[in-house]
Amino acid sequence: MNKQKTKNLSFMSLFIAIEILMVMVPFLGFIPIGPLRATTLHIPVIIAGIVLGKKQGAGIGLVFGISSLVINTIQPTLTSFVFSPFISKSLMSAFIAIVPRVLIGYIAGLLFEKLKDKNEFMAMIVGSFLGAMTNTVLVLGGIYFIFGSQYASAIGKDLSALFPYLIGIITTSGLLEAIVGTMIAVMVSRILIKLK
Repeated sequence: MNKQKTKNLSFMSLFIAIEILMVMVPFLGFIPIGPLRATTLHIPVIIAGIVLGKKQGAGIGLVFGISSLVINTIQPTLTSFVFSPFISKSLMSAFIAIVPRVLIGYIAGLLFEKLKDKNEFMAMIVGSFLGAMTNTVLVLGGIYFIFGSQYASAIGKDLSALFPYLIGIITTSGLLEAIVGTMIAVMVSRILIKLK
């Protein structure tokens, strides 16, 4: 095994360990806010996508997605059914829990890869921000289109009020999550790229 492969394997192990640690420490990876759990777990996924590449970013995103499914199964909230097929009895819950999280790392890595030759710093910003927004939009979109009426009922809203409610989450906490995540991801990615 050459030196670069060893380094990449070490970085992958580090990112997996960080994801698991963030899941296990209360209020670090999943932060309860009303019926939803805000998350910081997308940040290592974005960093992995930028530093290691889109496939490895997708791999760390898979760890995030599986963690989301597990935490929502063993520590359920009012709306955990959208992330746990064991609660909802629908495989679409696994889809919502996993696919958007895999795409975070893939999108962040892909955008960085495509834009880095023009301006590496801007490529990090664009990849980080759109990676984070991929998660927010796909998770909330999945909730609306797959579990809309059940979700509205669980949070005590009419189905007609659910779409504006979810758009409000995207444009407030979702946007804030993406901005904070972008700032952290860019700072850390710049350091790790130099180390790599």
